[in-house]
Amino acid sequence: MKLSTVLLNAYYEALYDRLHPLKEQAVERMDRLLSAEIDKRYPRMLNEDGYAAYLEACAAFWDERLETYNPTGIQYLFDTVRSAISYELETQLSWYDSRRELDALMALVCLKAEPDMTAEQMSRRADEIIRLAGAFPDQSIIQTYLEKPDLEKVPDYIVATAIEESIRQKT
Repeated sequence: MKLSTVLLNAYYEALYDRLHPLKEQAVERMDRLLSAEIDKRYPRMLNEDGYAAYLEACAAFWDERLETYNPTGIQYLFDTVRSAISYELETQLSWYDSRRELDALMALVCLKAEPDMTAEQMSRRADEIIRLAGAFPDQSIIQTYLEKPDLEKVPDYIVATAIEESIRQKT
């Protein structure tokens, strides 16, 4: 297995380890962020039930994102055939384009990967990558949303923002 793949795996595991215990705080954070975003851009578009549905979607998206970082299922991200197919499908189905962000993440991972790293060194490097790059694909989601806000994109944007706030709080 390539050094960069091992370090990328450590990066995803570190994200999972940081975010997994924060679900309750994340829901509170997403409620605050969602309320502010709705008040700012869509004040008359959601009633109480609509707001609750959007917050529920945010919580589900948080869980979904966390599972992509889950070390138990991480091997699916690193199976090169599945990875290429999954990546191509994601770029076709997603409303944001994360290719540049992934390229930058991979370049950073390759730069930080060194032979014979201990588990402790790997963990420190993963933390450094998180500090420098954030959680993939948050930057793509946030930037694309801010360039062209849309109510349907709000849950993804809120989750990405909440994840970034959560990991920045921990670094």
